[in-house]
Amino acid sequence: MATNHFKEIQSPADLRKLSPEVLQSFAEALRQEIIHALAKGEGHLGSSLGTVELTIALHYCFNTPEDLLLWDVGHQAYGHKMLTGRRKAFQKLRQREGISGFPKREESPYDVFGTGHAGTAISAALGMALSAQLQNQSRLHIAVVGDASIANGMAFEALNHLGTTQANVLVLLNDNSMGIDPSVGALKTYFDTVKEKTPSTPNFFQSLNLPYHGPINGHDINALCATFENQKKLNGPRVIHIVTTKGKGLTSAEEAQVTYHAPGKFDPMTGKLNPSPKNKTLKFQEVFGATLLQLALKNKKIVAITPAMPTGSGLVEMMHSLPQQCIDVGIAEQHAVTLAAGMATQGIIPFCVIYSTFLQRAYDQIIHDVALQKLPVVFCIDRAGIVGHDGPTHHGLFDIAYLRCIPNIEIAAPRDAKALQNLLYTAQFGIDTPLAIRYPRGYSEIEKCSFAFKKVPWGKGEQLKEGNEVAILSLGTFAKTIQLALENGKQAEAFAHFDLCFAKPLDEALLHRVFKNYKAVIVFEEGVKKGGVGSAVLEFAAQHSYQTPVVVEGVDDAFVPHGKSSTLLQEIGLDSGNVAKKLTLLLNKIKG
Repeated sequence: MATNHFKEIQSPADLRKLSPEVLQSFAEALRQEIIHALAKGEGHLGSSLGTVELTIALHYCFNTPEDLLLWDVGHQAYGHKMLTGRRKAFQKLRQREGISGFPKREESPYDVFGTGHAGTAISAALGMALSAQLQNQSRLHIAVVGDASIANGMAFEALNHLGTTQANVLVLLNDNSMGIDPSVGALKTYFDTVKEKTPSTPNFFQSLNLPYHGPINGHDINALCATFENQKKLNGPRVIHIVTTKGKGLTSAEEAQVTYHAPGKFDPMTGKLNPSPKNKTLKFQEVFGATLLQLALKNKKIVAITPAMPTGSGLVEMMHSLPQQCIDVGIAEQHAVTLAAGMATQGIIPFCVIYSTFLQRAYDQIIHDVALQKLPVVFCIDRAGIVGHDGPTHHGLFDIAYLRCIPNIEIAAPRDAKALQNLLYTAQFGIDTPLAIRYPRGYSEIEKCSFAFKKVPWGKGEQLKEGNEVAILSLGTFAKTIQLALENGKQAEAFAHFDLCFAKPLDEALLHRVFKNYKAVIVFEEGVKKGGVGSAVLEFAAQHSYQTPVVVEGVDDAFVPHGKSSTLLQEIGLDSGNVAKKLTLLLNKIKG
């Protein structure tokens, strides 16, 4: 646990009072503090264990926060947070009202740029450095970028620009050969080759007019400090290649780097994972992966594409069993979408498997490369809705709104695992337009996969419950919340419940029936209200001059913070208890 040195160190100013001789022992103390803090709950462990010495050396040698330090993605910044006044706050890391798991400008002047998605740090650092030049300010701008993140297209764009400037930017390549899953691609292979050669070997960065130094052992704090002291004498853009081990200092985290990226609760002494309560049902990701593999075994035209998320998306087994039909492109969402578009032109059925929050990064490609050409790409949008502790950078709340306005795209949202399976089954027979299928993080209703599929009636909704006064319209897995609310609420017989199934196209025959037969309509969705499926229903009502009152319930025009999903849903009024209250209020209102 913590040493006396650690208890005294609450800021970089405190850190700089230490003699260089004790920095290595302090690093071990900090590493143990991270292990013990994260053993109690959910957090990103492995990445931050690998950057302990690097973090200390940066804050020890450079004049932060006057020198600006940016952490790409932010998984690797827990040591940074502890050294910048937030050690006690780690008791509520990623919890509601606690600190974020990512750098956040509102939290600390040491968090100079908010991050949560990969590839942004070099662009932001360059923007800050060019601003410093315009304002005659003298400071260093440091971007710490992982080897998986630097392969992101945006990082390449920033490096290409950086090499043409005299901006005072130091790019630190933190090379541990890992993202969440192992790094992939030719650049990863190149870095592995560079690590085996002498530091003077000409390399990729020098070809971009970026002075290069390394590789350096990222766990040798003396070597890091010596290098950084030399850097203080330099100006302009440059790159230092640092080699670290993800999970450093905890044997189990070093040996099982994917598992210990974010392991949940574990024994801080042994690293052994705490047994978690067994959930009898399968996660949606497990259902998705098993189903797509089963379909791909029979249909050789199916290809799954994932941008660096095979484990999280349930594609590991397919990647091992059908490597030619399952492609990890690395952290490259734009490429993933246009790669899928190219394959679709050649008769392949591409399933582009991507989290809702990451699909945002490929918006132009969706419009320009897929929808405009009416290419039959299936977007499998994982983590739709509230995702919990990762917070606003990861909630999947915008996909319906940002996709619904695009011509040619159709949007489906299965209410349960079986419906998801049937949508995948139906889509693999061939579609005429792009299709988006959105589904949430978390557990489904089934305990094991059955592969007795049936085709889905395309563009059709379904009535789940009869009622005589108010029509409830829901989309996707929110149907379960409605069912719970009706079970626990009063006057359930007054409410009819319809699953829209599709956000686009809407089942207009069903909607005509609803608007002609009910006194009020209320629409529920786990997404933003502005531009969502509720907006689509309002547009339909206006187009057909219906006067029936329509209430839209969803996420208001604000970013949802981090915290436990059930807590967040309660706060924004989308848990079953609040839904029951809203239904009662609406019923009382129409009864006068």
